Amino acid sequence: MSDKNVLAVLAEFKDPGDLLHAAEKVNKEGYKKYDCHSPFPIHGMDDAMGEKRSPLGYMVGVVAFLSVAGMYLFQYWTSAVDYPLVLSGKPLFSYQAFGVASWAVMVLLSASTALIGMLVLNGLPRLHHPLFYSDNFSKKANDDGFFVSVEAHDPKFDPEKTKSFLESIGGTNVELIVPDDEG
Repeated sequence: MSDKNVLAVLAEFKDPGDLLHAAEKVNKEGYKKYDCHSPFPIHGMDDAMGEKRSPLGYMVGVVAFLSVAGMYLFQYWTSAVDYPLVLSGKPLFSYQAFGVASWAVMVLLSASTALIGMLVLNGLPRLHHPLFYSDNFSKKANDDGFFVSVEAHDPKFDPEKTKSFLESIGGTNVELIVPDDEG
């Protein structure tokens, strides 16, 4: 097995408290591409991992604003410029009537942006996660296992040093994750 084939280092921790403290230490050590795995959400984990606010809300807000503005412009252009037609004595630019279509398009595009943005930001769809090469992770991750994994893509990643670091902060069953056909 060469170091090139290592996908990650995985360490198990005793309970949610240990996992929370391990996340703080891994973040403080300077690792960027790591994740914590627990069978349930742990309060304070985002802060411990140094997670920043998701940009998804800003993306949806910008798309909502642009879709409403675009629909108002489109309806103005079609009813007042391209094909001006006076109906029931109403003015050509009757902005009150444009609200329903603008709202419907805003909801459609915002929901689509939220869905697509969530998939892209989460790296989905992903059919197989490399951590499932670990038998220990596969058996315990959904029940009573608390894990920290550091990906090999991390700039600070060194298989042996990362493994030693995870052991020094209380990790047990620390293992290098390699594809099954090699290990």
